[in-house]
Amino acid sequence: MSRFLRKPIQLPEQVQVSCTGRQVEVDGANGKLGFTLPEQLEIQVEGRRLWLRVAAGSSTLPRAMAGTAYAILGNLVRGVSQGFERRLEVVGVGYRAQVQGRVLNLALGFSHPVTMDIPAGLEVETPAPTEIIVRGTDRQAVGSLAARIRALRPPEPYKGKGVLYAGEQIRRKETKRKV
Repeated sequence: MSRFLRKPIQLPEQVQVSCTGRQVEVDGANGKLGFTLPEQLEIQVEGRRLWLRVAAGSSTLPRAMAGTAYAILGNLVRGVSQGFERRLEVVGVGYRAQVQGRVLNLALGFSHPVTMDIPAGLEVETPAPTEIIVRGTDRQAVGSLAARIRALRPPEPYKGKGVLYAGEQIRRKETKRKV
């Protein structure tokens, strides 16, 4: 049995959970998110606790999905109460980022500026030209947008230029030398 089935998800005061069949709706101060439970998994709300249960006589697949469902439900609760944030750094001479409305403009050393539309439900902020902050309630959407921004110019190993996550260590290579 999964250990997650023995441990409840604690609900903060401002978070409300409603269940309709397999659909779970989590409503909080930052918004409303939904999730469809896998088959043979049930959810019980007791006070300020959320319990995940496997239906009796079920196969091993729902037990395997219990950990994933537990993590997703925990992320929904955290997302509507606190939100998620991902920071990126733009490293390189002439590399910069700027937000104009719902568009992120990036100068990444290409012959043209790169523009990226900001999806609904997410906020992008550039407190400095070399720093990008992605915020939102959905952890998957925040991580996906941050990964798409990073993929435009991944950090290269020789000079370390590119877009990287804040605090990310780039393993540097020694330059090639003539013998």
